[in-house]
Amino acid sequence: MAVEIEALGGAAEAIKVEKKSIVHADTVFKSVIGFFALLVIILLVWLGLQLYASSRLAFSTIGIWAFIKGTTWDPVSGVFGALPFIYGTLVTSFLSLLIATPLGVGTAIFLAELSPKWLRRFLQPLVELLAGIPSVIYGLWGIFVLSPLMAMTVEPFLMDTFGFLPFFKGYPLGIGILTASIILAIMVVPFIISVSTEVLSTVPVSLKEGMYALGATRWETLKKISLPFAKSGIFGSVILALARALGETMAVTMVIGNTPQISKSLLDPGYSMAAVLANEFTEATTASYLSALIAIAFILLLITLTVNAVARWLIWRTTRTK
Repeated sequence: MAVEIEALGGAAEAIKVEKKSIVHADTVFKSVIGFFALLVIILLVWLGLQLYASSRLAFSTIGIWAFIKGTTWDPVSGVFGALPFIYGTLVTSFLSLLIATPLGVGTAIFLAELSPKWLRRFLQPLVELLAGIPSVIYGLWGIFVLSPLMAMTVEPFLMDTFGFLPFFKGYPLGIGILTASIILAIMVVPFIISVSTEVLSTVPVSLKEGMYALGATRWETLKKISLPFAKSGIFGSVILALARALGETMAVTMVIGNTPQISKSLLDPGYSMAAVLANEFTEATTASYLSALIAIAFILLLITLTVNAVARWLIWRTTRTK
């Protein structure tokens, strides 16, 4: 009996030691993962501080609001205004979303709800292939295929049909804000399709079968079950596409026209923040010129962070009200 009691005591002691080691390992693992998460925040803050420090010369000599509201960009005269680039970036990004969102969500609904399995297995790899094409390929296609098509067909049609609107006045150049927006829409639509399809595929089958059992049509089931269940994920895919559109450089640079102006017409050339950084950073020979370009990069970072923060807040509100 004494031997059995001693054996039980030894086993209990071993269990305590094992529990302590597990707790210790769990604490170490949690600390390491937490450090990695904190490191991401530190890198982001460090990047923002470095950009701000490098752009202080432009902000101090021109003024922050004067730099943001300025419409003249003349490096030779030392006059720098970022508003044409901010305008071009925001207009092309949001216009591309207006084109890509219905196309992407509609395609995702077809793949997740209506498409036969064999067709879905064929189409989904093609969508992923579109997402992996380098942006310079899109830019070359835009120059040699889309731009002539816009100049000879699309833009004259828009001018003849909607020419009474200020958005479609001008000359059919084939390059400009509208062409850049179409290129961006083609580039970001695979992200919307991929994420939205995965989200729609997670809708519980039992909920949809319950709707069908009550006599609902496929459209009613999609409207009342699938879309409300997946709306936060679909919205997240749109924001992911917006983040890609805001930072896109090469394809936009090749088709937007690279003219620092603010025009109501979507047919006129424009300029984006990423494009001016790619085009002129190597030409910045003075400290003020270089500081102005870095200031544009800093503003682009703030715009991207603001858009993502607002998106996360909207998604949080959506999920909280479910």
